[in-house]
Amino acid sequence: MINRIVLVGRLTRDPEMRYTQSGIAVTRFTLACDRPFSGQDGKREADFIDCVVWRKQAENVSKYLSKGSMAGVDGRLQISSYEGQDGQKRYRAEVVADGVRFLSSKGDGRDSAPPPRDDEAPQAKGGFDQQPYSGGIDLSDDDLPF
Repeated sequence: MINRIVLVGRLTRDPEMRYTQSGIAVTRFTLACDRPFSGQDGKREADFIDCVVWRKQAENVSKYLSKGSMAGVDGRLQISSYEGQDGQKRYRAEVVADGVRFLSSKGDGRDSAPPPRDDEAPQAKGGFDQQPYSGGIDLSDDDLPF
């Protein structure tokens, strides 16, 4: 069975961090993820997805992300139920994050760092040259297994 979620979006509000009675950090936040299409009125729509993250990653999310920050979340979907004040059974869907990538830092107005200029690009390391392979094996498309 597979239960895997990958999201990229912006936080709709500052993350809320708390500690359990046993001292484990837990942080909740909501991501706004744009849909890949526009509605009938031509406007882009978004989904608002509740996320929860635990332990050290929870502390880092609380410390380094804020409303408007862009983040990537890798986790699993969890559905829980509870009884509302009116006695009705309610359901809650949230993503339990295994990892959160900070795609913009706290207070940073840009989405990510600018790409390096050509003269700043990292150089290849190791014993490989950067030229295409021109070794002694002749292969045709018929020899490939795919």
